[in-house]
Amino acid sequence: MRNTIILLSLLFLASCKTQKSTPEIAVAEKRTAVIVKPEAVEAIKKDRAYALGKRVLEACNTSRFKAFTATEATPKVMANATAEKISATCQKIILRNGRFIDLKLVEIVHNEITDEYVFRYDIQYEKPMFKRELRVTIDTENKVSALATKEIKNKPL
Repeated sequence: MRNTIILLSLLFLASCKTQKSTPEIAVAEKRTAVIVKPEAVEAIKKDRAYALGKRVLEACNTSRFKAFTATEATPKVMANATAEKISATCQKIILRNGRFIDLKLVEIVHNEITDEYVFRYDIQYEKPMFKRELRVTIDTENKVSALATKEIKNKPL
């Protein structure tokens, strides 16, 4: 019995792998996305992100959406940003948040692997009870490759 317990404990210790954690590898993996100052980003990227984001959200107020062109957006975005889809999304947002007022830049994140810039905007509405943000992704060709809006949960004190 005693031999069995000793044998099992030795097997248990041998099966455990101890591995040194290397923080340098973890830091290198996390460095794919870096927060960038607005002054370091090309003006054409900033202007394109703001203009197209504002154009989509103003369509909620006016119910008229001017479709993206091939020079402004990727084919995937052009296929997904139809007037019907935007109208359906706008109806939900307007009921909860009211009319769109303006965008305020929160931060710019640069993905170093894909060389894309993600612009985060705080969306200002008539009813400030529920906060929403807009994320506009601009690729290397200065085209919008993604548009997303989501509600930001209030953080407890």
